[in-house]
Amino acid sequence: MEVIPKYHRIKRMLIFSGVLLLAILITGCVEQNNLDQNINNQTEDEQVELNNSKAGDSKMRISIESNGETIVFELNDGQAAKELYEQLPLTVDVKNYSNNEKIFYPPNKLNTSNTPLANAKTGTLAYYAPWGDVVIFYGNFGTAGGLYELGNVVSGGEHIKNMSGTIKIKKL
Repeated sequence: MEVIPKYHRIKRMLIFSGVLLLAILITGCVEQNNLDQNINNQTEDEQVELNNSKAGDSKMRISIESNGETIVFELNDGQAAKELYEQLPLTVDVKNYSNNEKIFYPPNKLNTSNTPLANAKTGTLAYYAPWGDVVIFYGNFGTAGGLYELGNVVSGGEHIKNMSGTIKIKKL
């Protein structure tokens, strides 16, 4: 007689364990579904925000005028580019340096945090932190320690090599 009640207890424990396991699995599936739905909603919200920012198209563009020619650059989102943009308009002297770049000194040094390192090529606008100068490349250069990318030429790049004297830089 003792075998039957023991068997019933084991049977009840197995049924109870099975029901408990099933409840845990169902709860996990519901939670995963809610998580997936939240992620999808978040992704849709981010996409709407991205589309809205594209619609506003608030890209930082600058123009440099020299010898009657205009060169337009689009700046990146780095901190140094933002700080240069905030110093505009500027009238500064541009100088030849080496055989592939022009340089000028902004009034204030630029903070390079959150600014990508440059792999300079023709049309790259960069900041050389050790000297505090802005570099405009009209020939390929590559990389250097302390050389940060500010942006790239959009139009008029063929005029960089001929820049000389006083240049005017302004926001577009």
